[in-house]
Amino acid sequence: QVQLVESGGGLVQTGGSLRLSCAASGDTIRSYAVGWFRQTPGKEREFVAAISWTGQGPYYAEHAEGRFTITRDNAKNAVYLQMNSLKPEDTAVYYCAGDRVYYGQLTEYDYWGQGTQVTVST
Repeated sequence: QVQLVESGGGLVQTGGSLRLSCAASGDTIRSYAVGWFRQTPGKEREFVAAISWTGQGPYYAEHAEGRFTITRDNAKNAVYLQMNSLKPEDTAVYYCAGDRVYYGQLTEYDYWGQGTQVTVST
């Protein structure tokens, strides 16, 4: 089964950018649809973006549309989330998730990473 590891989080000022990576091991990521989610303390995990097995038709939550871009590089066995124009309300732990069958905005994915913290300062 696949293991997913996120990286690239950190502290950034409002308006800044970060690129999150989701690296896969144990299996090839081309077999998985991948979603990015985020969570803040006391709140439900929230959908951010998702990309299909082929990379076609990625879609985004309304809060991410126009600012975030999800891409995949199957040769590098990784999926990325480029985040621009960051706002303090984007502060959260960001998780990537993968599934061989499911592709959507619900937390139905079978495999999850451990998360990476993103903090946007004012």
